[in-house]
This record gives sequence, structure tokens and C-alpha cells, in this order.
Amino acid sequence: MSQAKVDRYKKEKANRKKIMKKEKRLLFLEKAAGCLLGAAIIFWAGYSIYDYSQNASSETTETITTEVNLDSLYDYYATLQ
Repeated sequence: MSQAKVDRYKKEKANRKKIMKKEKRLLFLEKAAGCLLGAAIIFWAGYSIYDYSQNASSETTETITTEVNLDSLYDYYATLQ
């Protein structure tokens, strides 16, 4: 090994505890951010479903009827036979 590599290895070895602590902290923050994001998505989906169900139940359930005159269709079918 060259002297530069040896010096770099010694420096990394001396700071290994600090580096590991920093990596653990970053990993924890990444996991916490992921959990918060997941919780926010689940909360948003639940709220959307709840809001949709409340809007659907608050609307009146009127039945709309439409009358269609099918006499011409029946006449056409009668001529086919």
C-alpha cells in the first residue's frame, strides 16, 4: 500500500465510530420519513373514502324514470316475421 492509502485507512479507522453513528442516524431519519409518508398516504386514502361515502349517503336517492315509445320498433319486428 502506498503511504497515502495507509494514512487514509488510519483516518477512516479513527473516525469509524463517528461515521457509523452518522450512517445510523441517516438510516433512522430515512425510515422515519418513509413511515410518515406511508401514514400520510393511508390517512389521505381513508379520508377520501370517508368523504366519498358521506357525500354519497347525503344525496337524495330519487329514481328518475324515462318513458320510451317502442311502437315503431315492435312494428319493425312484426314485419320481419
